[in-house]
Amino acid sequence: MRPVTDWKARITERLAGSAPRHEPEEWLLPGLSRAETHALKLLFPAALIPAAVLVPLVERAPELTVLLTQRAIELKSHAGQISFPGGRLEAGESPRTAALREAREEIGLDPRFVSIVGYLPDHVLLSGFRVTPVVGFVRSGFELQLASKEVQDTFEVPLAFVFEPANHKTRLRRLADGAAEVEVCDIPFGAHNIWGATAGMLITLYRLCTSETPP
Repeated sequence: MRPVTDWKARITERLAGSAPRHEPEEWLLPGLSRAETHALKLLFPAALIPAAVLVPLVERAPELTVLLTQRAIELKSHAGQISFPGGRLEAGESPRTAALREAREEIGLDPRFVSIVGYLPDHVLLSGFRVTPVVGFVRSGFELQLASKEVQDTFEVPLAFVFEPANHKTRLRRLADGAAEVEVCDIPFGAHNIWGATAGMLITLYRLCTSETPP
């Protein structure tokens, strides 16, 4: 295991002064580096739908945990997948406002318990959404009320588990019609498998906290 690290202090340091990045070229494909993303950008549309998610880091003793949701199995898209609370931006909304609104609507998380620390680079999904991950520390004592039509369950994963490289299971994923195959990471945890955009955003946060240079 990686030596014990004060991840809250590290995340605060690395995200200090960060802001949403709206420049056309300032985005990543989930779990990929800037160089890997650049080589694949032509596969994605120029017009992307702005969205935001809250990356909730819960202040548990003795360590931070990541609060995740499992989408309802009745949904038409991404049914049963592990995700962060979030969705598309409404007219005039900032990513911060949208992420907090969606977290309240989906899981009943009161914004008063959330302290936004900063933003990860935008991630672009195959579905055409450009998602801003809004990272926030969540103090304990909150209560959740799930919107059952959208969220089946929630669970927490120790951040140290997410940041342990031995728990990153690499696999090849084909992006579009056989045009490109990339190596991505899944993060299995108990009965859950964290994959896709959610795993990619967590890998971006991990690289930000453990690398000498930004992801």
